[in-house]
Amino acid sequence: MDLITKAAVASTSPIRRVLDIGCGAGNNTIRLLKEAKAGFDCDLCDLSRPMLERAQQRVSRETDGEVRLFEGDFRRIQFKEASYDVVLAAAVLHHLREEPDWEDSFRRIHAALRPGGSFWVTDLVTHENETVHRLMWERYGKFLENLGGPEYRHKIFDYIDREDSPRSLTFQLDLMRRVGFQSVEVLHKNSCFAAFGGIK
Repeated sequence: MDLITKAAVASTSPIRRVLDIGCGAGNNTIRLLKEAKAGFDCDLCDLSRPMLERAQQRVSRETDGEVRLFEGDFRRIQFKEASYDVVLAAAVLHHLREEPDWEDSFRRIHAALRPGGSFWVTDLVTHENETVHRLMWERYGKFLENLGGPEYRHKIFDYIDREDSPRSLTFQLDLMRRVGFQSVEVLHKNSCFAAFGGIK
């Protein structure tokens, strides 16, 4: 969260309107508002109405800008083209399934950004090489065991197998370039998690 919001502020000026995809309780938008030290308009998108309402309450306390709510899957919502300075997506893209779905989603995000706008992601990632992938997944498994024991590890891995389909960092960076981002940046990668982005 710290890295993507700092990168957004450093790379994008001015920031007047932000879209937070899968906003949850609004943590990333709030962090961005504090980092920018200025208010801006905030569009919050999430599947959960209670989370959106909570995010609206929290974000409204941090900005004098307009706060709009979009309930639903961001892939089914028609956001106005070239209308956002920054798009944030934290722990949401790993739910995308087949490659056409990934490409369509990235194209939609690219289209929603104004020229010079930026897109920042923190998420679970896989690895292209199967041996490296197994190594990193085992490392992540040990981390989960240290948190909650073997049962917790199995619970998380079962959920990932059932609900998630993360892709490699390199796949996503290549996809950003393919849909038109002029530059892409890796801010941080640790095992199965990465923070990265692109500038239109």
